[in-house]
Amino acid sequence: MSCLFNSLSYFINETSFNIRQKICDYIERNGQLIDGLETKEILKYEGGNGYISKMRNTSTWGGAIEIQAACNIWKYKIIVNNHRDSKHSKIEFMPVSKNIENTIELQWTGGHYEPIRK
Repeated sequence: MSCLFNSLSYFINETSFNIRQKICDYIERNGQLIDGLETKEILKYEGGNGYISKMRNTSTWGGAIEIQAACNIWKYKIIVNNHRDSKHSKIEFMPVSKNIENTIELQWTGGHYEPIRK
C-alpha cells in the first residue's frame, strides 16, 4: 500500500484502499483537479488512459494528482512539508471550490509521505 494513501487514512476515517479507490473514481469521472483544465488533459502527460488502472494497483505510489483529488473530494487543505530540500518548503493544495472543511499536513522526504500528527 502506498504511503500517501496510508497517510491520508490517518486523517480520513476510511481505509487506505478505499481512499485510493475513491480518488481513482473521481479522476476517472474527469473530476476537476485544476480550475480551467480538464483532468483528462492532465492525464495525457502522466501516461494517458493507463494512468488510472495503474493507480488502482495498491503498490503504485500516489502524488500531486491524488493529493489534489483528495482535497476536492474531502474539502481539505493539504499542506505538504517538503523535507527533500534544504529550505523545507511547504506546498499547499486547496480544493478547487475553495470550500475548506479541514486542514491537514503531510511530510514528504522525496520518497515517502508521513502524516504530521498533532
